[in-house]
Amino acid sequence: MKCGVFDSGIGGLSVAKEILAAKLFDEIVYFGDTARVPYGNKNESTIIRYSLEALEFLKNFDIDFLVVACNSASSVAIEELRREASFPVVGVIEAGVEAIEGEDKNSNILLIGTKRTINSGKYQKMLSKKGFKNITSIATPLFVPLVEEGIVEGEIVKNVFDLYFSKLNRGSIDIVILGCTHYPFLSKSLKEYFPNAKLIHSGDAIVKMLKNDFHLTPKKSTSIKLYASDNPEELRARAKEWLKL
Repeated sequence: MKCGVFDSGIGGLSVAKEILAAKLFDEIVYFGDTARVPYGNKNESTIIRYSLEALEFLKNFDIDFLVVACNSASSVAIEELRREASFPVVGVIEAGVEAIEGEDKNSNILLIGTKRTINSGKYQKMLSKKGFKNITSIATPLFVPLVEEGIVEGEIVKNVFDLYFSKLNRGSIDIVILGCTHYPFLSKSLKEYFPNAKLIHSGDAIVKMLKNDFHLTPKKSTSIKLYASDNPEELRARAKEWLKL
């Protein structure tokens, strides 16, 4: 079986890493639309068009499954992708919400993501339906270029955190939902900033969903192919570093 993984940039490598480690497919084909990253500041129709173009590219590899490792695309384009695909299509938003289903419904949840993801309200609606009441949503668009530039720790990151989170009682946050696949690369810094919080990571959530909902079991090994719409060498360099290839 082949799994296509699609993201607006390199952030989806955080999802590909977990799928690769779980060995649920014989091969992963990763496509990062690095020429047009980020999607989070684009309008809905543009994101849908870009997502459908990514699907058409990945169809060339005869994939059997598509993981939309982009929260912005998952928030607005998932149904259009399903209509155009002859195979299962899963998104990181559904997986992220499913991953916290067993948590205390009174937990103080901080949802962070791009403007498009936060403004879509998809996470918030799905969490509310699950019975979660205390949800704070903050758009944090500067996190994407930080990760794209490989800046995931240090004073610059701390200053950007302060910009977005200075009004929060950090110690009272129980769960932080990383509503963008770039954000897991900031996990160490986020954990230091929110010491009492559990981080919900899209990669872990997707693997759990694939196992539970689609009954996928480990293969002997999984290979990965990497493609990008711009500067593929940078994508491969990051993949070598982050995926330990």
